[in-house]
Parts: sequence; C-alpha cells; structure tokens
Amino acid sequence: MPHPLGTTPSKIIAVHLNYRSRAAERGRVPDQPSYFLKPPSSLVGSGDPVHRPRGCELLAFEGEIALVIGDRAHRVAPQDGWSHVAYVTAANDAGVYDLRHADLGSNLRSKGADGFTPIGPRLLDARQLDPSALRLRTWVNGELVQDDTTDTLLFPFGDLIADLSRLVTLEPGDVILTGTPAGASVVSPGDTVEVEAGDGTVSTGRLRNPIAEAGHDLEAWGAMPRAGQAERAAAWGSAYEPEPVLDKRIEQGLRGIAVATLSAQLRKRGLAQSSIDGVRPTRPGDKMVGVAHTLRYLPLREDLFTRYGNGMNAQKRAIEELRPGQVLVMDARRDTTAGTLGDILALRALRRGAAGVVTDGALRDSAAVTALELPVYCGGTHPSVLGRRHIPWDTGIPIACGGALVQPGDLLVGDADGVVVIDPSLAEELIADSAEQESQERFITEQVQAGRSVDGLYPLGPDWQGPYEQWRVRHAQQGEVT
Repeated sequence: MPHPLGTTPSKIIAVHLNYRSRAAERGRVPDQPSYFLKPPSSLVGSGDPVHRPRGCELLAFEGEIALVIGDRAHRVAPQDGWSHVAYVTAANDAGVYDLRHADLGSNLRSKGADGFTPIGPRLLDARQLDPSALRLRTWVNGELVQDDTTDTLLFPFGDLIADLSRLVTLEPGDVILTGTPAGASVVSPGDTVEVEAGDGTVSTGRLRNPIAEAGHDLEAWGAMPRAGQAERAAAWGSAYEPEPVLDKRIEQGLRGIAVATLSAQLRKRGLAQSSIDGVRPTRPGDKMVGVAHTLRYLPLREDLFTRYGNGMNAQKRAIEELRPGQVLVMDARRDTTAGTLGDILALRALRRGAAGVVTDGALRDSAAVTALELPVYCGGTHPSVLGRRHIPWDTGIPIACGGALVQPGDLLVGDADGVVVIDPSLAEELIADSAEQESQERFITEQVQAGRSVDGLYPLGPDWQGPYEQWRVRHAQQGEVT
C-alpha cells in the first residue's frame, strides 16, 4: 500500500482545541494551544478502512486540516511560520474514547492506533493558499456534519508552527493536525467518513474512509475499553443525548410528596440533618426534584482569585457540566454578602436542563432569576459579584450546603418549606411510607374539619385505625387514595 505522503514523517503533532465552535461545544477556551503526538504508523490514505477495536463503542471522527512541513522550522517567528509549510491536505484525527482513560494526556492508545490518521487524497501547494481563508467540511454517510473556516481559529497556523518550533524542531515531512471544528462525533462499522479542505478554487478532494470492525479481539493484557457517562458525552459531542439522571418513576413519586413529609420520614430513620437550612425559594409555588451536582466556593484571597476566579472558572464549568435533571448545589459557607449566581448563568443552567439551583449564599439579579421557570433556593440576595467574598474552587465533590452534607448523586427535593437531601437508596421506601403518612394526614384533616379533637387522632391512635381503614378503602375505590 503506497504511503499517503510518499514518505514517512518523523512525527505527527495534533492540536487539542483550535476552532471557536469546538471550544464553545466543549465549554472552555484555552489561553494557549496544547498538543499530543500520534505515531507515524497511524497514517493511512483515502479508501483505507478505519478499524474500531472490538469491545469499543466510542470511535469518533474529527475532520481536520493537516499541514505538511516543507522547510525545517526551528525557533521561527509567528509571521514566518506559514512559510515553512509545503502542503495542505485533509485529515481525520480518529480515536476511541473507550481507551482514553489508559493514557490521560498522551492519547497514545486512544488516538495512536494503526490506521487512526487518514490523510489525503491530494496535497495542495501552501504557497498558493491563504491560510486564513480555508474551508473544512466533513460528511458521514453523505450528510454534512462539520463545516467551518480558518478565519475562526483560536491559534492561526503560523502561530502554531512558531509555538512548536520554540522547543521542537519541525522536520520536512512532519505533519501538524490543526484541530477540529464543532460536529465531531461517533461513527460505527458500516459508516463512511469523508473530509475535504480547500479555498473554493482548489480542493484536496474528499478523503474517504469506511469504518469497519477489527477482525480480532483486543488482547487481554494491558488496559481494556471502559466507557462511562463522561466518555460518552465527550465522544458524541453536541449529538449526545444523555440518559435521564433520575428514574421517571422515582421523580414522579417524590414530586407528589411534601418536603415536610419527607423530613418527618427521614427523622424517623434517624436522619435529622438532611435539611438544607436557611434557604428560601424564589418561586414558592414550584416543586424541585433532581440529582445533585455540586460546586464549592472558598473564601476570597485576592492573589488566588486571578488564577481560579477568571475565565472558565469552576462556577462556569459547573454550569456547563449540568445534565438535564440535575440540581446545582453550591456551598458558599452560608455567606450571603456576595452573589453566587446571577441571571445569565441561571438562564444557562435552565437551557442545560437543570432541575433547580440551591445556594446557601446570595443570589444576584433576583427579579430576573425569579422570572425564569427555574426553581432556585438561596440564602439571601445581594447586588455584588462573587469576587467580593468567594473564589469558585471545584466541582463534583461532597460539600456542605446550609449545614447539610450533599454528595454528587444525592436526590434533592424542594418546595415552599425548603429543601431536603435524600440518599438515592432510600427513595423507594420513602415514597411508599410518605404516601401512607400523607393519606393518614388527609383523613385526620377531614376529621378536624368536622370538629373532632386531635386527642388520639393526631398522630393516628388505635381508636381511629378502624375508621381510617374504612375511609382508605372507600377513597381507594373512588380512585382518590392508592
């Protein structure tokens, strides 16, 4: 099989994030480019199959523009970087996310497998091209899935070459994969991926590679494929449709129970510290049921805020990490002298499908947040930004919120009375016992309305058990009580 470049490069260097659309999709914008290496043995040409290892489900394509170095580059300036490029062609930076855990950072096994760097089919003379006016397109089974232009790059091609050549000498024939735009996703055996680059006048033609299943099992020695929720989300990209974080039956069951009832049932089980104290709803008529996603703030230290509080900080990451049905729970140490959430991030949480927000700190833009159809519980309101008192520090860890320990994955239920935290393993028995408690309380309420004394009636005593059972059967027959 002829080599797609005619000669073997000494190295293939790939850029992680470089298109604004991809950065927006990933929810982070890097300050500087970062890279990983792919072995030259991963190169194949147009028409060659890309084999998905057996046991893997997350083989992803990434249409990219590849630069082929012409003149040796060592410590070149950004304005001179492009002059060291001989050719431009199309590439597919393929990889399996199931093996990403094995070599975090290096991507060796996930992206370096034989055949995981298709390139071609034609080389375009870089001297005839404007590097800021190229268009990249990718098709899967004939459907256009990526379409972007190089005027949206975070790091122009000349800058990449200058940055790399500060420390790494680029030799003639070396290949730089310059990043993928939004739309990269997962493909399966039987699919076909095509990538094309050009400027409207000249084109690389379509780099065409069918996807096939490997013809052998992956040997058992070494790391084996592993795919969790995070890997699936990263691999599928914008096409990802996450599984519900909470079983619909559990959600509906909890939604029908008052927080006061749940609190009483938890107390019966010796769990008296399950209430998030000091928080009140912005919309008392709303009911909140969801799964906890946590964010922790630490006290302000001005010298650390610049490092941890700016850019895509933990607060913004927590918002962008939200999955439908999750409740963002924030530990602000009950300090309500600065805001921990404002209207823009609350709107983004709503668009991400959040089931609610709970903070034992303060809320900014409270009128605008209240207008959103999003249950929000806060310790108070304050006009200042979080930088007055807080540094957003980390996400996805156990936290203290309003005096309650909240772990990622805990269940949160809120109504006008407040919020309780529930271990998911208790949910089904709580729903059953709470339904019985509320049934008894409806019976007791009817008796009190009829003028009965609460003596022996509330809580339900033995003398009232018979009348209650008769009432329950009667109402069950009428479909009012289960």
